[in-house]
Amino acid sequence: MLLHYKCPSCGSDMRFDSESGRLSCDSCGRHEHIDTYEDDYITQQFEEDEAKEYHCKNCGAVVLTDADTTSTSCSFCGAGVVLADRLTGKLAPTMVIPFTISKDEAMQAFKKWCKNGRLTPKGFMTANRVKGITGMYVPFWMYDLENDVEVEATATKVKTYRRGDYRYTETRYYDVYRDIDVNYLKVPVDASEKMNDELMDKLEPYHYNELKDFKTPYLAGYLAEKYNYTDKELFGRVKEKIKTFIDSYVASTISGYSSVQYKHKDIRTRQRKSYYVLLPVWMVYYDFDKQEHTFAMNGQTGKIVGKPPLSYGKAALWFSGIAGGTFVVLKSIAMFLGGGLL
Repeated sequence: MLLHYKCPSCGSDMRFDSESGRLSCDSCGRHEHIDTYEDDYITQQFEEDEAKEYHCKNCGAVVLTDADTTSTSCSFCGAGVVLADRLTGKLAPTMVIPFTISKDEAMQAFKKWCKNGRLTPKGFMTANRVKGITGMYVPFWMYDLENDVEVEATATKVKTYRRGDYRYTETRYYDVYRDIDVNYLKVPVDASEKMNDELMDKLEPYHYNELKDFKTPYLAGYLAEKYNYTDKELFGRVKEKIKTFIDSYVASTISGYSSVQYKHKDIRTRQRKSYYVLLPVWMVYYDFDKQEHTFAMNGQTGKIVGKPPLSYGKAALWFSGIAGGTFVVLKSIAMFLGGGLL
């Protein structure tokens, strides 16, 4: 059995510190003596058949991976290792979007992004506390979907007019019916249980016209994971994902009315085809104020997503500045109006 040691304080990985002879957490600085480290903190375990050893062809060292890893690097010589037996049969991706942004470019873009944060703490903007930046291929399912949409609604047109001394409001009611076919191609949903779904969604869109037929050399030098969920298991999520777009399209077909009240809306979604693909993501781990922050970058477009820490002092000054500016404007308007009345 393999054990994964987590820090009791912050949950980050702990490593053996050869100088102190203790387990050390780089995130918060906590140390634990090996003999007294409690078993309750061993949070991730792999049975023997869930982990596998591989021998690095470059230096001969043993590379140990968990069950989901399909590409990694040798811890001894840094050589890229692609675990080909986990990329065959049902586990073989159909397509891949290769990385177009290098590690150095990703780091520079991240530093620039940090410095643009007006409300982040001053120390955070220096971008000198990056713990690590990892390029990885995240497994996604892409769906081609056909949707039959049937809608019944009541719409109104309201007109107001005067006759003599009286104002009249005329309301006309209309029965609205729509039967629409809406198709979507290559709708992505990440299939890794390790990745934050919201973070992955915000990385979109990718340029899907640059999808390539999958070949293992694309993975060399990067981490890669196999999917944890099948396309059938994620079908409910992709249906929920496109619902907003369908609602928006239906609304665009019912225009020119004062109001629309839906009585019935039936969306029947069919999966025409699904693709298992790998999409490039740079993961940036940033240590600030004894907390680890995670950011992600689209490895093709350079889009960065994440939630940086907030400086409450800066925020207070910013909002007070807005409030003060608003007060000055309102006061000027009041003085102008007052002068006009005199």
